[in-house]
Amino acid sequence: MKPVLFVTGHVPADRAPAFEQLHARVGIELALYGGRHLHGAPPGAPPASVPHRFVEQREVGALVRSGAYRTIVAGTGGRVALPTAWRASQSAGVPFVFWAALWRTPRTAAHLAALPMLRSIYRRAAAIVTYGEHVSAYVRRHGAQRVFVAPQAVDNEFWSAPATPRGDQRFAALFVGRDAREKGLAVALEAWGRARLDATLTLVGDLRVETPPGVVNAGALAPTQLRNFYAGCDVLVVPSISTRRFIEPWGLVVNEAMNQGAAIIASDAVGAAAGGLVREGRNGLIVRERDPAALAHAMASLAGDRERCRALGAQGRADVAAYTFERWADAFARALETVALQSSSAGSVGR
Repeated sequence: MKPVLFVTGHVPADRAPAFEQLHARVGIELALYGGRHLHGAPPGAPPASVPHRFVEQREVGALVRSGAYRTIVAGTGGRVALPTAWRASQSAGVPFVFWAALWRTPRTAAHLAALPMLRSIYRRAAAIVTYGEHVSAYVRRHGAQRVFVAPQAVDNEFWSAPATPRGDQRFAALFVGRDAREKGLAVALEAWGRARLDATLTLVGDLRVETPPGVVNAGALAPTQLRNFYAGCDVLVVPSISTRRFIEPWGLVVNEAMNQGAAIIASDAVGAAAGGLVREGRNGLIVRERDPAALAHAMASLAGDRERCRALGAQGRADVAAYTFERWADAFARALETVALQSSSAGSVGR
């Protein structure tokens, strides 16, 4: 049987097991075009067990038209990879599955110019696979019908392994992210100043910021070190903001921290909150984006009720256990099975 061509920029090391599981189910070949990498772990070598090739984005069309693949999967990354793969699949009559991440429309000129093409993909693709229910609702509003949710996942076994927490018994908040405006660090620091807690806020990442009293910049950490920080914190603060260019599609740090039993305070611009993993009053608190007063109040409320904070964290640990690489691969496999049945039915009608 011909493989499925999966077009994507990178396979970060922490996501490799997901692609390995998908390959074991349906047989894929990765077409990796590189480019900027903004989310999750840094790019690594692709999994050796999965066939792969490195390509230029404009070379994707020739691959699609080669007749070597039964279905094409592509996401939103890259400047020309998606339109090239989509147009080639339509001209060659190869079924196309779109891996969708957007749940709001960015307002840049490039995004607005691409919107008609995206709407066409939503309506005409053989299937849409989404990051979560928030993305599914968005694509359905744009006409998508055959929609499957592949939940965003991390290596739960690694992130839930026993870790070494800190000895300090004061309330501890943690921020993990890039040095980028959309991650909302400025909001978090302003909120921390307003809250005036006898507590600590630790920042993790390659961050170049001045740290006020009570704030520690731990810098970039290896995964095993970061796991210890998750174990030692009471709450992970995820204050992302939406910008013209960026809307947080998910936020995998939420999954990582939940595996260590941390409660979550997330803004409503975080995909993991919009998509249903972070639930208000169940495993965390959700605040308005760009609202340092609301964030300060949320941090103070959990600092003042450590028992409630621990209960939210325990529930989060239970909830995130369902967000696995197996479920991610299963969703893609179901989508591809649906596409195969559609193609088979169309072929039977044609005969």
